[in-house]
Amino acid sequence: MELEFVKSMEYFSQQKLKKMNLQELARILLLGLFLQCVSAASSIRAIYLFKDVLKSNTSALKTSGFNSVIIFGVGILGNGDIMYYSNTPGSKDALVASNGSYVGGDALSDKVRSFKTGDTGINRVEISMNAQHVSDLMRTPGPGASTPLYRNFEALKMAWDLDAVNNDDESIYDVSSTVTFAKMLGAVGLKYTIAPYTNTGFWASIITQINSGLKEPDLLLDRAYLQCYDGGAGNDPGSWQSTLGMKVVPLVWVTNDSKPSQGITAAQAKSKFQSWNSQSAVAGGGYWNDYDIEKMGLSYTAYGDVLKSVFP
Repeated sequence: MELEFVKSMEYFSQQKLKKMNLQELARILLLGLFLQCVSAASSIRAIYLFKDVLKSNTSALKTSGFNSVIIFGVGILGNGDIMYYSNTPGSKDALVASNGSYVGGDALSDKVRSFKTGDTGINRVEISMNAQHVSDLMRTPGPGASTPLYRNFEALKMAWDLDAVNNDDESIYDVSSTVTFAKMLGAVGLKYTIAPYTNTGFWASIITQINSGLKEPDLLLDRAYLQCYDGGAGNDPGSWQSTLGMKVVPLVWVTNDSKPSQGITAAQAKSKFQSWNSQSAVAGGGYWNDYDIEKMGLSYTAYGDVLKSVFP
């Protein structure tokens, strides 16, 4: 009788253990799937748009694996107006925001907005600009909501459905005005990103001040696109991450005829991204730029597939 009782207890214990193991296994599998989803959502696959967006191959950009585009060549004037500068033969510079209104025309706004609509993998559109006139405008008239610059960014954000403004400052490096400007953009409802290649001290300082008191996922300065070509060819993403206190998105230059020695093929890009990611777990990867891909007859799909492979 005692032996049968002991055997019965062992049987029920084994069944309980099996049930617990199955529950634990299910929990682990669900956790793994969750982490995969988080990883996929946070992997950045970016490309800078140097070509006039009205003339670029929008369909290819939308369906080749990129999830973020940064429109290069936007700048502000001394009076707070915003320009979109042409970098494409046959195109003209365009005033896009003035006196608190969008004035860039429907064709341009429709094209920019189309990046995130229809058959597309793109979920974020940024504009990239340098620091010209930022210091003067932050001093006078300042960053207030009634100023021309504030109202012009409000208008451009709405017209183009913008998500962020990218700082490509390579010469001025004024901490105070940069921080003030970033916070103004935050009040408008835009994120702020950076594209450094040198001067780590400047970038580390503005990150600390702009994001003071903020935590993920509500950081104002939420991305750093690190130039790893030309002047930044020797940059180590891991070292920059340690200095900046945030993950970076290393950028490489596609094959080009402007500075051929700086251009790399899709296969070479994959090797670099894999190495950087395995060593430092970077936030994603990206390219400079679409103009060269189209001019050189390269494949958006080939370069996009690299990013999907390394940063799924």
